[in-house]
Amino acid sequence: MTVISATPDRDNLTLTVVAEFEATAERVWGVWEDPRKLEKWWGPPSWPASFTEFDFREGGEVKYHMTGPEGEKAPGYWRFKVIEKQRRLVFEDGFADDQGEPDDGLPAMQMTMTLEEDAGKTRMVTVTDFKSVEDLEKVLEMGMAEGMSLAMGQIDALL
Repeated sequence: MTVISATPDRDNLTLTVVAEFEATAERVWGVWEDPRKLEKWWGPPSWPASFTEFDFREGGEVKYHMTGPEGEKAPGYWRFKVIEKQRRLVFEDGFADDQGEPDDGLPAMQMTMTLEEDAGKTRMVTVTDFKSVEDLEKVLEMGMAEGMSLAMGQIDALL
């Protein structure tokens, strides 16, 4: 499995997921910038994602939803803050209502994804920052650490 760790840090209000791939940073970057590839891994296997809007640029927004095994939908959104090609993404990540607008009743977080390549292998580190320990606990209870690990475990098949 490509995921090495998924570590919550309640003191620093973060969840860090580390994965390694037998691929260049360019190839790993490609699974983030292409919504059709994202659909093959963003979300655990039993909750596949569908991206309905995808504006991959700083200031751009993404709307998507994951569909559960019983057909239930879990909408989400991203707002890109920083895009450094093949190196780093920073974006607001949150839950959405049925129209794809932010759901203020659920936590919004900031995710920073970095890629480090060495000898043809790439380490991907995602650090998700939360506004409060309550927000972190809420998403952990929802299964975010396990879900992200399962989701990222699907990336190898795309590379």
